[in-house]
Amino acid sequence: MFVAPDPGRLRLRNAARAVIGVAASVALAELCGLSLSASITGGLAALLALFTVTDATVRRQAVTTALLPAAGFPVLALATALHGLTPARDAAFVLVVFCGVYARRWGPRGHALGIFAFMNFFITQFLHAVPAQLPELFAAVGLALVACGAVRFVLWPIERRTPPPPAPAPLPGRGLARHTTRQAVQATAACAVALAIGQVLSEDRWYWAVGTTWWIFVNTASRGETLVRGFRRVLGTVIGVAAGVLIAIPLNGAPAPTAVLVAGCVFAIFYTAAVSYSWMILAVTLMAGLLYGLLGVLDPGLLLLRLEETAVGAVCAALAVVLVLPVTTHATNDAWIQRALHCVHAATAQAAARLAGSEAADPAPHAAELETLLARVRMALAPLVHPLSPFRARKARAGQVIALLDDCAREVRGLVAVAADPDASHDARLAAACWRVEAAVEALTAEERGASRPGTARDLAAHTAGSEPALAHLQGLERALVELAAPLGTDPRAPFVVSA
Repeated sequence: MFVAPDPGRLRLRNAARAVIGVAASVALAELCGLSLSASITGGLAALLALFTVTDATVRRQAVTTALLPAAGFPVLALATALHGLTPARDAAFVLVVFCGVYARRWGPRGHALGIFAFMNFFITQFLHAVPAQLPELFAAVGLALVACGAVRFVLWPIERRTPPPPAPAPLPGRGLARHTTRQAVQATAACAVALAIGQVLSEDRWYWAVGTTWWIFVNTASRGETLVRGFRRVLGTVIGVAAGVLIAIPLNGAPAPTAVLVAGCVFAIFYTAAVSYSWMILAVTLMAGLLYGLLGVLDPGLLLLRLEETAVGAVCAALAVVLVLPVTTHATNDAWIQRALHCVHAATAQAAARLAGSEAADPAPHAAELETLLARVRMALAPLVHPLSPFRARKARAGQVIALLDDCAREVRGLVAVAADPDASHDARLAAACWRVEAAVEALTAEERGASRPGTARDLAAHTAGSEPALAHLQGLERALVELAAPLGTDPRAPFVVSA
C-alpha cells in the first residue's frame, strides 16, 4: 500500500482534499450550533459525497453532488419516521437496498445516488436518530454538501487539471442477465438475511451486518470478486477492531485527539481505497470506534459485536452470489478480456489509419480506454491470483493473461506515440504491421478461438526483425497477442504451464 504507484500524486491530493472537506463540514455544523449527532451526520455525508461522486467530467460531478439531497433526504425522513416500527423499518431498509443497487444501471450518477440513499438510512440507525432530530440532520447534510462542494469545485478542483478516466460501461445484458438487475436481487436477498441474523445478535447494532453485505456488493461483478471482497472486509475489520482496542478505547472519546485520529482515518480511507480494500476497511473500522467513543458508548464488547456482525454480512453475501442467480468468475473474466482486446484492435486500426495519412484518425482515446479496461480486468482476475486461491492452474493462467495484457497496453502507448510522429506517416511497413496486429486480435476474439489462430511468434517477428526501433512496439504487441492464444484458448480447468 505504501509503495503502490500514485501517478501525479492523485491519491495523495484526493485524500488531503477529503480531510479538508470533511473537517470543513463538521466545523460548519458546530459553528451553527448543531448537536454532536448532527455534526457526525454532516461529516459522514461529506465523506460520502467526496468518495462516491466519480462522474467523468467536473460538470457532471457538480450535478450529481447537487442531486444527492434528492436521494438522501426522503430516505433520511423515512428512516427516522420508522425508528420505533421495527417490521416497517426493516422492510423499508430492504427496499432501499434494492433500489440503491438497481440504480447502478444509470452509471456513475446512479451509483452515487444509490449509495447516498442507502447510507442515509444506515446513518440514522448508527445514531439512533428520531423524528425530532430530522430538521438539524437535514441542516447538517445540506451544510456538508455545500462545504465539500466548495472545497471540491472551487478551492481545490483537482479534476480540472487531471480529469479522471471514464469508467468502462457495464457488461451488456437484459432482464436478470443485466448485471445491475441480478446484483440488486442478490444484494436484497443477502441484506434481508443479514438483517434477520444481525438482529438475533443485537437489537441495537444489527445494521453493521447489512452495511457489510451492501458494501461487499459495490464494484463487484462475479462470484469470485464478491468472495474475495468479503474475505478482505473481514480481514480489515479484524485488524481495525484490534486497533480500536489499542487506540479508541484508551482515548475514551477525548475530543481533540479523537478529532485528529478521525481526520487521519478519513485520509487513509481515500488514500488506500484504490490499492487495498483491507487497509481501507481497517481505517473505516477504527473511525467507527472513535465515533462511538465520542458518543460515549464504546467498549470492547461493542467492537467484538462489530466483528461478529461483519462476519454475518460477509457470509450472507457469499451465500447470495453462490445460490442466487450466480455468475461464474470465468464468464465475467472472459467478457472483460474480450472488451480489452477489442480496444487494442480499435487503437491499432486508428493508428494504421493515422500512419496511412488520415489526420482524422486518433488512437489516443482508445489507448486511454484500454487503461481503464485493464484496471477492470485486473479486478475481475483478482480472485484467481489471490494468494489463498487453491486453483493453481487458473492462478498461473490468470497471472500470464494480466502480464501479457499489460505488455499490450505498454506497446499500444508506444504505438500511439509513433502514430503521432509526422515522420512516421505513410510508412508502409508500419501500416502492414498494424494490420497484422488487427488480424491477431480478430483471431483471439473470434467466437471459436481455435478456428482462426494467429501465426507463431517467430513468423510475426520475421516481419520486423532488423527494422527501425519504431517498429519494436508493433513487434512486442504482436508477440503478446500470439502468446495470449495459449491461456485464452484452453480449458480453464486444464493444467497450465506458463510459457518462458
